[in-house]
Amino acid sequence: MRIGILGLGRIGAFHAETLAGLDAVESLVVADPFADAARAAAERFGARIADSPQSLLAAGVDGLVVAAATDAHPALIRAGVEAGVPVFCEKPVARTMAEGLEVLDAVRGGGVPVQIGFNRRFDAGFSAARAAVRGGELGKLHSVRCTTLDPAPPPAAYIAASGGIFRDCAVHDFDVVRWVTGREVTEVYAAGGNRGAGHIREAGDADTTSAVLTLDDGTLAMVSNSRHNGRGYDVRMELLGFEDSLAVGLEDKLPLRSAEPGAVFPSGVPHDFFMDRFAAAYRAELAAFTEVVAGARPSPCTVEDALEAGWIAEACTLSLREHRPVTVEEVRAG
Repeated sequence: MRIGILGLGRIGAFHAETLAGLDAVESLVVADPFADAARAAAERFGARIADSPQSLLAAGVDGLVVAAATDAHPALIRAGVEAGVPVFCEKPVARTMAEGLEVLDAVRGGGVPVQIGFNRRFDAGFSAARAAVRGGELGKLHSVRCTTLDPAPPPAAYIAASGGIFRDCAVHDFDVVRWVTGREVTEVYAAGGNRGAGHIREAGDADTTSAVLTLDDGTLAMVSNSRHNGRGYDVRMELLGFEDSLAVGLEDKLPLRSAEPGAVFPSGVPHDFFMDRFAAAYRAELAAFTEVVAGARPSPCTVEDALEAGWIAEACTLSLREHRPVTVEEVRAG
């Protein structure tokens, strides 16, 4: 199959490399507003260059990968669907929930699949945790703990356009809580602080946050996030049940050190970048997209899925601002 890629920044170039190595992909067509990025991809992967999204879609692509800036996501998703081309788009669907709902209305019922990029659904550890929960191995859950800690904050320009730590960072945790447990979040209470980079405070955002999520069966989930984690990139999930407990990310490259005398775990070099921690998940995610393009499976992460995680992020953002519990239904209705 022939896959088109719109956007060849850091993640777009990584996706191009991944797609070029998949047996199902015969050729690539690429486009980027920066001509040098498109030329580099063309030279490296033998890709054809298109000068616009429209010409790329007219080049006979079987699937479209959108890795452009967030502001462009809604129009590019709609363009792919209107052309009858299955779309993979990095999160978020849109900058605002209102725009996201417009995208949902435009693609719903059209018969053209759209997959949103929440790569943790394709990580071996998270997948095994989901199977354990759904298979009843842990018994009834009572607590879930999720962590995403970045080793250093993004630059000021990124922070200013990110929508805030809940929408940009914690949304991955919100998605995986829903996906692993099979439950919906009904209420949140969030707190946050700023003890690091000044440009995050100046942007009106927090650099460290915690949120307590109440799930629809009464399970409590704690989600912790920070832009500052000196030891590395730390992503984990703990699932505590009445019969057993399970952890994702408890492996030798975990960026923690033990204070216990004689302890040698973890002894590996800590993860220091999200593309290091999730390289295999990104590859599995795009391999799944080629199956979606081929009609062999439905989208494994729909626009609806992405918006549900977005509503949780909206509720946490409001809770942090107003220092109170917020229901998901409140933000959905308002």
